Amino acid sequence: MKSRLLGGLTPRGFLRRHWQKRPLFVRAALEQIGNLPDRRALAALAARDDVESRIVEHRGGRWQTTHGPFKKACLGKTNATLLVSGVNFHDRAADRLLRRFDFIPQARLDDVMVSFATPGGGVGPHTDSYDVFLIQGEGTRRWAVWSPGHSRKITQVTKPGDLLYVPPGWKHDGVALEPCFTYSIGFRAPRGAELGAAFLDYLHERGLPDAVYRDAGLPPATQTARIPGEMLFFATKALQRIRWSRSDIVTFLGEYLTQPKPHVVFRPTGSRGSQLRLDPKTQLLYFGDRFFINGEAFTLPRRHRDAMRRLADRRRSEIASLAGQAKLIGEWRRAGYVHLEKRDG
Repeated sequence: MKSRLLGGLTPRGFLRRHWQKRPLFVRAALEQIGNLPDRRALAALAARDDVESRIVEHRGGRWQTTHGPFKKACLGKTNATLLVSGVNFHDRAADRLLRRFDFIPQARLDDVMVSFATPGGGVGPHTDSYDVFLIQGEGTRRWAVWSPGHSRKITQVTKPGDLLYVPPGWKHDGVALEPCFTYSIGFRAPRGAELGAAFLDYLHERGLPDAVYRDAGLPPATQTARIPGEMLFFATKALQRIRWSRSDIVTFLGEYLTQPKPHVVFRPTGSRGSQLRLDPKTQLLYFGDRFFINGEAFTLPRRHRDAMRRLADRRRSEIASLAGQAKLIGEWRRAGYVHLEKRDG
């Protein structure tokens, strides 16, 4: 189905033509941005310990960044930007905006960053290693986008409701022409080295094979700085005993992708209703018969798996469909992972 959000393209068409290939600009992609945080609400979020925020200023030809929390987010009249990450964790409208992009797997979705800039404000020319959708809120901003190698430059002024998609590796620079809001839909793109380090930690937590080096009968050393061949042989044999399977990788990846960021805090509510809703900070993913929620792996009897997959995909479900997992749902409610609410409408 064609989407106004994607300039008349279907999600399949967008993914084939633009995703990680070339930018896309859509005029009036969103008729209404929604009731997203205004400047005062954004400043209130920036004052919190459990929210990532920063102020970027361009003064005297230099960029200066200050990290929050800010008791009072004071911006200069020009050349300054307040950026708040993870706004979707704390604001329902921002979470709905993020879910407009659920044609991308949830494992890749990251968060909504909201920026408010005074005229001339921005963060400077930069290149991201991940994809980003930039949605213009109130005000206007001038964007410049350079292709890899800078062989081509694209310029565009975005107005409220406009959308700009920038693939990874494309340098871009947005400058506010007047006080303005911009909403950035970011995506996760873990690097191989990052995954490797995390996987080694995962294996270590589960107990790596252990052994103690012994060198009985050691002869006197004639080359005292040389690493003994026996020690190299011992290390080779010990490390070769480290084994993992595809099942280990599935479990690791599921836990890794759903692990909350360090500053995230869950808060239970005493809400009532017939619908179960995942907290905006909750990540519930699955692969095969295994499920992962906020860094924890679990399995379910076959008869309950389809209902749990629907909850993961839609992020909400009738509580009755998960009645067979009342104990698990109760634990999640007490942890603040899920909430009950009245049915929409």
